[in-house]
Amino acid sequence: MLLGAVCAYSSLAAAASLQARLVDAGGQPLANAVLSLRGPLGAEAEPPMVVMDQQAKQFVPNVLAVRTGSAVSFPNSDDIRHHVYSFSPAKRFELRLYQGTPSEPVRFDTPGVVVLGCNIHDWMVGYVYVTDDPWFVVSDQQGRAPFAQLPPGRYSVSLWHPLLPDMQPQAESELMLNEQGGVANFTLAVPGGASSVPAAPAPSAFGSAFKKAMSNAP
Repeated sequence: MLLGAVCAYSSLAAAASLQARLVDAGGQPLANAVLSLRGPLGAEAEPPMVVMDQQAKQFVPNVLAVRTGSAVSFPNSDDIRHHVYSFSPAKRFELRLYQGTPSEPVRFDTPGVVVLGCNIHDWMVGYVYVTDDPWFVVSDQQGRAPFAQLPPGRYSVSLWHPLLPDMQPQAESELMLNEQGGVANFTLAVPGGASSVPAAPAPSAFGSAFKKAMSNAP
């Protein structure tokens, strides 16, 4: 199951598919990596509502990629209350102790990385990657990042992962896609490799992630 939805806000007369795969420096599948593309543009639509849930005291998905201007709903599927907040420059907000679904979504109107935490459960950490790029996807556990609807043409490629030391997206070489579609493999070197991603964040994970993001904020 994909951890993030493929987004293509355009009406395409001719569309191609791209089967992308992301691996770490050791060739192991890399999950929770954002692959975004900028290239031929069509008629853009209003970004849809997307969801980041809270289940078993974790943010689900752990990494959510959205287009700039998207509204995100933060339902709480646990039977306890959570207190979601972010101090990240790209979006500062706070959802005070609550159960169920807040009445108002949070709109992410500035591109950048937003680190989320819970004021009650310090080990909870999540990421919202906000991008101006019209096409993007989050890789699954096998490192797969497929795109189903892309106009043929030349694209610039960006990669991002929460374990990158500077938390900044990395530009890749350009990608040329024809009407038959294509297959592409991308390597992203993260500290310790893909196997270093913990199953559950350690205590104070939010504090560490937030400090890293802040140290590289403009």
